[in-house]
Amino acid sequence: MLYVIHCFDKEQHLELRQQTRPEHVAYLEQFGDQINAAGPTLDKDGNMNGSVIVFECGDEQEARRFATNDPYARAGLFREVLIQGWKKVLPK
Repeated sequence: MLYVIHCFDKEQHLELRQQTRPEHVAYLEQFGDQINAAGPTLDKDGNMNGSVIVFECGDEQEARRFATNDPYARAGLFREVLIQGWKKVLPK
């Protein structure tokens, strides 16, 4: 099943995001085809302020483990993390 993991950064934490980014990207790369899409959300000035990952796994508990072990999460970057099941419709 696909899950959308939407993470919202704490205010004034762009420097922490930038410092932790190489470890975060390396972590995501370990999951190969389970990552359907991933990237930062942007504020009105184009600065990164969160993350969206579309992750394929067996159940929501596995998606939560994945999100909890993300180096960004371990570093305390996020103020909120939402995880929802998702159905891909397009592109086919």
